[in-house]
Amino acid sequence: MTMQLDTTPRATRVPPEVARSWLLLSAARLDAVAVAGSSADAVVIDLEDAIDASRKEVERERVARFLESGGEAWVRVNDRTSAFWSGDVERLRGLPGLLGVVLAKTEEAAHVTETAERLGGSTPVVALIESALGIENAALIARAPGAFRLAFGSGDYRRDTGVANSEAALAYPRSRLVVASRVGGLPGPIDGPSVVDGAPIVTEQSRSAAALGLTGRLCLRETQVGIVNEVMAPSAEDVSWAAGFLGEFEEAGGVVRDGSDLPRLGRAEKILRLDRAFSAAG
Repeated sequence: MTMQLDTTPRATRVPPEVARSWLLLSAARLDAVAVAGSSADAVVIDLEDAIDASRKEVERERVARFLESGGEAWVRVNDRTSAFWSGDVERLRGLPGLLGVVLAKTEEAAHVTETAERLGGSTPVVALIESALGIENAALIARAPGAFRLAFGSGDYRRDTGVANSEAALAYPRSRLVVASRVGGLPGPIDGPSVVDGAPIVTEQSRSAAALGLTGRLCLRETQVGIVNEVMAPSAEDVSWAAGFLGEFEEAGGVVRDGSDLPRLGRAEKILRLDRAFSAAG
């Protein structure tokens, strides 16, 4: 199989530790131009829920050849307890275009560590937590060797627990992932996707996730990417405040004056650091 790749250079990639939008693309509908041309901070080719069991090996090979022939992407691999996990990690190991993996249905720290080790030890592993047990073990998973970031599989979590798809019902697991990420020294976690489309809904749900401390979101369609990128980035007002505060702080000699200076200094530096990363990516 030969794929015609889009060789047009992409803008500077947003570092994955601060990536906001994570676009899921089914391996069965893999399109090199769509991957290269996406405005998402990270593109994730899905070998798990989007692929029927009878097609897993065929689609895995399609993805591997894409990554061998100049394509670059993250890949969502099947969960550690499935019959397809071993084949996924063995075939993907060492491929030049593999940016990292998203491990489906992570429930134990060992799932992350074993995946990282089988991939060679240097491939980033985003632990996708999708069940009550995974949420309960979130802090252990975040501390697991090989863990790069946590993500929330909100759809499977709702199926596992029976909770509603509402802000109130999902606040607890989202907050657990935020706290676990901090405990594990990881970047902020990635929220589950908006299942219902439409700019108002995607915007509202993205704002809710950001308010809880999540710093990225999974996206099911390219149309959701721009909204997530905008909501999850510092606002113009935030950037203006941060630049003004740092200017005043430096003019005052960079001396801490009261107990509010250090928290504000940290917030201002983070805002400007993110703004630079996102601006460089265009």
